[in-house]
Amino acid sequence: MPFPLPRWKLDPPCPGCGAAHLLSVDSPVPPVSEPRAPDAGQMQVPPGNPLLLSLTLQELLARDAVQVELVPEKKGLFLKHVEYEVSSQRFKSCVYRRYNDFVVFHETLLHKFPYRMVPALPPKRMLGADREFIEARRRALKRFINLVARHPPFSEDTILKLFLSFSGPDVQNKLKESAQCLGDEFMNCRLAARAKDFLPADIQTQFAMSRELIRNIYNSFHKLRDRAERMVSRAIDNAADLLIFGKELSALGSDTTPLPSWASLNSSTWGSLKQALKGLSVEFALLADKAAQQGKQEENDVVEKLNLFLDLLQSYKDLCERHEKGVLHKHQRALHKYSLMKRQMVSAAVQSREPESMEQLESRIVQQENVIQTMELRSHFSLYCLHQETQLVHVYLPLTSHILGAFVNSQIQGHKEMSKVWNDLQPKLRCLFVGPHGAPAPPRPPQDGLSAH
Repeated sequence: MPFPLPRWKLDPPCPGCGAAHLLSVDSPVPPVSEPRAPDAGQMQVPPGNPLLLSLTLQELLARDAVQVELVPEKKGLFLKHVEYEVSSQRFKSCVYRRYNDFVVFHETLLHKFPYRMVPALPPKRMLGADREFIEARRRALKRFINLVARHPPFSEDTILKLFLSFSGPDVQNKLKESAQCLGDEFMNCRLAARAKDFLPADIQTQFAMSRELIRNIYNSFHKLRDRAERMVSRAIDNAADLLIFGKELSALGSDTTPLPSWASLNSSTWGSLKQALKGLSVEFALLADKAAQQGKQEENDVVEKLNLFLDLLQSYKDLCERHEKGVLHKHQRALHKYSLMKRQMVSAAVQSREPESMEQLESRIVQQENVIQTMELRSHFSLYCLHQETQLVHVYLPLTSHILGAFVNSQIQGHKEMSKVWNDLQPKLRCLFVGPHGAPAPPRPPQDGLSAH
């Protein structure tokens, strides 16, 4: 949804730093000599080199931990809707949000931070939603809000605090009002007009290389996530199979069909077997529970972390596309329009047009020059932000070791617990193997297939 923006113009170069500053034409401009008090809504210049992010993954994760849980379904007059309980550790808040609240918050972020990695929202399902879809969307919303809450510029912005802590009846209008009050990050950042000064000379080459590297990382992690999902699915299927296997053994042991005497030949083998089979469902139910626990743990600790990192990488890819199709494209169009105006100017001079029409054309050319200058500043600021967002992706890269560690630990713990249950089960099978005189005999593994020697 479009947000109305205030009107802005370029002030003449500052005598102090030689840079052009963006000034609002909708409000009075204080004199240059008058010191301005810091505005809470205006982004401050960070100390040191503003281009560099001195963050670790642990510091990033410690910024906040946001939980998103489903609220029991409520029924409206016509439609059922899903509501989420969103709790922030940082703000010590607990609010209730609907999916459309997330949508408005997402649009507000894109409006205010067009040159930053804004994670995508999960899609909205129009024709109803089953439990599996609702759970997948809850997980995706949780990943989205945690990536936003830990993002350096987003985490210090008022709209995040508003979304995570405002408990009034209409958070959507509050978010829209907040977006209308101020322009985007470019208009509010004190470094916007000097972004070019902080960029390396080979920024375009570095941007192309970083984009290619992150594209390759994304493709590899996408495959890893797919395989991890398959392993989780197999663990859950294995749990279901073990449970059914145990139930069938128990059903076999509980069978009450009379045994004809001519079949048993006065042997108690079938009765002994039934007695042994009857109690095996407990162990197989325990095995099924262990397999399900392992699958659930790997879904939470491995698949979800992979999805979180993939969401981040996808937001970087989306940002690169916005950079190319947005500010660069607008800059090219502005240059093209300026070129056409200059041609008109030359043509008008040759044709000796009226002075009034020449003045109008000159005024339009000056306005277009301001537009081009603004586009150039935005282009440099976009690259400045891209440089920082690339660093942020690399701050998240050590998450790989967390994922691998969780996967290995889950496999070790899972196999260890399953092995213990199998070992406990083995002595209970002794009565299933009867010797030649009816005495229990330990099982001997066949040497070749099913043949015994």
